[in-house]
Amino acid sequence: MPAVKPRVELLRHTAQPEEIVAMGARLCYSDADIGTLRQGVSRRDQGRYIEKLVDMGHLSPIEHASFTFGIEGVSRSLLAQITRHRIASFSVKSQRYVGAVGKGDGTFNYVVPAGVEALGLEAVARFESQMRTIQGWYDEWVKEIGGGGEKTFEDARFVLPNAAETKMIVTMNARELHHFFLLRCCNRAQWEIREVAWIMLRLAKKAAPNLFKQAGPGCVAGACTEGAMSCGRAGEVLERMRREFPD
Repeated sequence: MPAVKPRVELLRHTAQPEEIVAMGARLCYSDADIGTLRQGVSRRDQGRYIEKLVDMGHLSPIEHASFTFGIEGVSRSLLAQITRHRIASFSVKSQRYVGAVGKGDGTFNYVVPAGVEALGLEAVARFESQMRTIQGWYDEWVKEIGGGGEKTFEDARFVLPNAAETKMIVTMNARELHHFFLLRCCNRAQWEIREVAWIMLRLAKKAAPNLFKQAGPGCVAGACTEGAMSCGRAGEVLERMRREFPD
């Protein structure tokens, strides 16, 4: 079935990310040479230095650690949102070079909106029927414009919906990830990117627990950042954080 759900994998990250961040922090406040600093940063020191950095708001050293995620099963609508995070690198599946080939029941892969799913099976079936109709329109234009290839796909894609699946590889440094989690793990974030952000947060915390100890939506680190637009459910969010990250 062409309907897909988000899948996220942490592909790579800076080797020993917490060590390099702790080294950067110590360098700022030490007259020692690089070799001495490297020897002096033990695993037990890293959490203390990183916690001090975050408490002081001295976040530039955590930019030395970067994390690369593979993301698929998400919509072009999500792509428009995540690329607003400009301190990041993106490699995205192209609709210009890769045709929207029908799969499963004959359509391109797509994401069913949460609001449609909430209406029940009949609504989902109607949405799927609409996707099949759009696939037909796309196939018609592919045939009329040229039959395939870059020059065909780049124009035929204009009839494809925001629901069409995309795939990407995303790299962010740890500081930008903190900012990403602050905004996108929030209940006020759109449901799809919020789901992806929580998966990324779990993966990041597992890879570098000290580095992301205080990461999460704004209400986790302090007051809600949404002001009058607050969801009013900070207690629920904090309970979710305690449940998912008990340490």
